Amino acid sequence: MRTLYELPVMFLRCRGVICCLVALLLTACVGRQRVKEPAGYPTKRGQQPYTVNGTRYEPLASHIGFEQEGIASSYGSDFHGRTTSSGELFDMTAMTAAHKTLPLGVFVRVRDKRTGRDVVVRINDRGPFVQERIIDLSAAAAARLGILRDGLAPVKITALGYRSEDFRGSPTYRSPESYDRGSFALQVGAFVQKANAERFAVELRRNYGTADVQEALVSGAKYYRVRLGKYSSLKAAQTSQDRYQRGRFPGCFVVALD
Repeated sequence: MRTLYELPVMFLRCRGVICCLVALLLTACVGRQRVKEPAGYPTKRGQQPYTVNGTRYEPLASHIGFEQEGIASSYGSDFHGRTTSSGELFDMTAMTAAHKTLPLGVFVRVRDKRTGRDVVVRINDRGPFVQERIIDLSAAAAARLGILRDGLAPVKITALGYRSEDFRGSPTYRSPESYDRGSFALQVGAFVQKANAERFAVELRRNYGTADVQEALVSGAKYYRVRLGKYSSLKAAQTSQDRYQRGRFPGCFVVALD
């Protein structure tokens, strides 16, 4: 969760030059390779009411029928690698965005009202908390939409749903049969050394039954995340999280399994 601040005029001029270079870099990278975003999934993480700068926000229980018009902004290197409201690490090169109230994991279409260009992004964070701004795009999404240099743009956002693929491998968007169903686990640790992660997972399997290790690349560094348990209900995973947070794993959180 982030709060945005106004920047001095001189810095904004420098930022325009920097954004030009970043936009060129990101556009080139996106052109060379298509980064596959993980499928969206319903999650209760980040769904609790919260207050920022004296304003209380109530996350929506469902995305269905949601449309909104306002100003889009972007965020990038200053937050790259930081934990988002969904629990994952922010990646400025991924097609993601922050929104104040939409359910986390939902995909939305963002259309620039001036140019008609649009992008599809996954909501994985909360923000922006500046008046009239309704969505904060990752640097990659802003570059693809063509607004990274200007920094702000009037947009319309339309919620699409949680993404999956049809038999041809084309993306489709759906509403979940239940916001509680799925495949979930608890992330209880992250290690730089694979051997340490494997030893921890063996200990967890011996004491708790189910645990595995997932490799992840974060800001160019390789990490080995240890996940505990396997739950078919988000509610059951959340209940276990609450129990484990009071015990041996105070920093654990729910993750969706692929």
